Amino acid sequence: MSNEAQTPVTEDRNIEMQNSAEFAELRSKFRKFVFPMTIAFLAWYFLYVLLSVFAKGFMGTRVFGDITWGLILGLLQFVTTFAITMYYARWADREFDPRAEALAEKMGGHHR
Repeated sequence: MSNEAQTPVTEDRNIEMQNSAEFAELRSKFRKFVFPMTIAFLAWYFLYVLLSVFAKGFMGTRVFGDITWGLILGLLQFVTTFAITMYYARWADREFDPRAEALAEKMGGHHR
């Protein structure tokens, strides 16, 4: 362990970073990915809920054996969640994280 104290990050550096063009671009890039993805997933989720409430006949229709559309669509909710998570992780690794790390280095902060 080192006895050297780390230089504390001052509020001025944080404000400087927040006001930088690079941070604004990073925030915009994040929002352009996350907001549409969130809206799409919530629309898909609420469609499932609404079908469960208002289209019981359809959701109860057997596709094969005891498997119904309700079960298939319900399981697809899980598949969609995992797919979005994997898509986001790949996108962040490729697009977002390198820029965030570069900005942190530029501002004298810590990175992984």
